[in-house]
Amino acid sequence: MTLDSTRRRVIRSSIALGASLLLPRARACEFFTTSLRITHPWTRATAEGEQFAVVNMKFDEVTRADRLIGAETPVAERAEMGGTAAGPTVDFPVPEGQESSLSESSTFLRLVGLRFPLIAGREFPLKLVFEQSGAVATTLTVDYVRFK
Repeated sequence: MTLDSTRRRVIRSSIALGASLLLPRARACEFFTTSLRITHPWTRATAEGEQFAVVNMKFDEVTRADRLIGAETPVAERAEMGGTAAGPTVDFPVPEGQESSLSESSTFLRLVGLRFPLIAGREFPLKLVFEQSGAVATTLTVDYVRFK
């Protein structure tokens, strides 16, 4: 190996390292439509025999009002709304210029008819359907066990 090739490799490595420090880090739990950001769709682990799971997530950076009208995942037969806006269909407004969330403490997305227990640390595909933005492929993370 010559001195020139060693020097080039060191310079390239330094440039790559410097560029990686300047660029913002990608966040695996963020998903985007043309008009909003979806942050960290997650649920708690479930026990054998449980029939539903509560899904939480945040919507922000909303540049145009939209509405969540559907959700599909291979882990459940269907999705519906739960909490303060409980109902058999998915219908959640996402107002422009505001942050909103689906959360266990208010309105949430409920996955009904679980096909198997959800184990902490696993991830599953979750397709969210919006009235304006259409379908968005996200990842549902199973975060931790529910304490009883």
